[in-house]
Amino acid sequence: MDTLLSPHRRRLLGAFGGFGALALAGCGEEVATAGAARSPAQFTGATMGTGYVVKLDGAALPPARLERLADDVQAALDEVDRRMSLYRPGSELGQLNRHPAAVPLALSAELYQVLAAAQRIADLSQGAFDVSVAPLVNAWGFGAEGRRTAPPVDAEARSRMVGYRSLSLDPQRRAAVKAHSGLQADLGGIAKGYGVDRAALALEAAGVEDYMIEVGGEVRTRGRNADGRAWRIGIEEPGALPQRARFVVPLSGRSMATSGDYRNYFEHGGRRYSHEIDPRTAAPIAHGLASVTVVADDCMTADALATALIVLGPQAGWALATREKIAAHFIVRGADGRLHDRVTEAFAALAAA
Repeated sequence: MDTLLSPHRRRLLGAFGGFGALALAGCGEEVATAGAARSPAQFTGATMGTGYVVKLDGAALPPARLERLADDVQAALDEVDRRMSLYRPGSELGQLNRHPAAVPLALSAELYQVLAAAQRIADLSQGAFDVSVAPLVNAWGFGAEGRRTAPPVDAEARSRMVGYRSLSLDPQRRAAVKAHSGLQADLGGIAKGYGVDRAALALEAAGVEDYMIEVGGEVRTRGRNADGRAWRIGIEEPGALPQRARFVVPLSGRSMATSGDYRNYFEHGGRRYSHEIDPRTAAPIAHGLASVTVVADDCMTADALATALIVLGPQAGWALATREKIAAHFIVRGADGRLHDRVTEAFAALAAA
C-alpha cells in the first residue's frame, strides 16, 4: 500500500480550515510498499497547515534533481496558500471576504477557477456544498475563531449570511460580486484539492511521468509505483485504532479524496457534533454516513464532491452519486453501530481494475 487515507482535521489545516482526508505519509511517516522491488524516491514538506508527501517511480534520481522537484512542488502549493488562505490577512480570498457588496472584484485566474468549480458543485448538490459557509463554521467553533459551542447562540443569525447564490461570477470580466457584505467564503472543501492539482502539474512540467502526491490526505497520481503497478491508496476504517485500511484502491492518472465525520468533532450534552456543517440547516450533519471517498480526474473535483456527498448523507448523497456516475465509496454506520460499505458502479469498476 502506497498510502493510507483518513479524514483530516479541520483545525490542523490552518490555511484553509478544510476537510477531506489525511494520509499517514503526509505527516512525514513513511508507509511501506508491500513487495516492492525497490524503494520509491520521495520527499516531504509542509504547507497549508499540514504535511505533504511526493513519491516517484523509484528510479534513482540525482539529489540535485530531486531537490529541484521539491522546490517546484513547494512553490506551487505555497502560491495556492497565499491566494486562498483564510488565515493570511493579505490573501486574495481575504480581500474578497472584506470587499463591499455589489462592487465587482477582479480575480486572478486561479481563484476564479476554484470559485467557478465550487459554484458548479453547489448547484449540483443543491447547496450541500457551499463556500459561503464560513460564518456557520465559525459559529460552531471549527473555524478561525476556534470556540466550540453547541448549539451556538448566533448560528441562526449567521445562517442568514450563508447562501452560495449570493456570490455571482462574471466570466467576461473574471470578477466576483457579493450580494451582501456579510458573505464570507471558506474554500476548505475545495482549495486544498486544487493545490494538489497545481503541484502535480508542476511535476509534469518538469518531466515526471510516475508520481503520487498527497497533501493532508488529498491525492493525485500518475503512472506507476515502485512495483510497476498502479498506486495503491488505502481508505481508512472509520474510528479504528490503530489506523488501518478498510479498502485499497488502485489509482493511476486519477485523484482521490475522503470526507468523514469521525476525526474532528466535539461532544456536548451527550451529543456528538461533527465539523461537517450542512449549510442548509446551519448545523453539523446528523446522519449515519461515516465516510465518503470520491475518485475523479482532478483532485479539486474529488475534494468538493466528497464534501458535498457527506453533507447530503447516505440517501441523498447516494442518489446524487449514482445519478451523476460519480466513483464513490460510502461507509455507513448502521443502527447497531456496525459499518457497511456501499459503492457506486463507477467505483466498483475502478476497484475491479
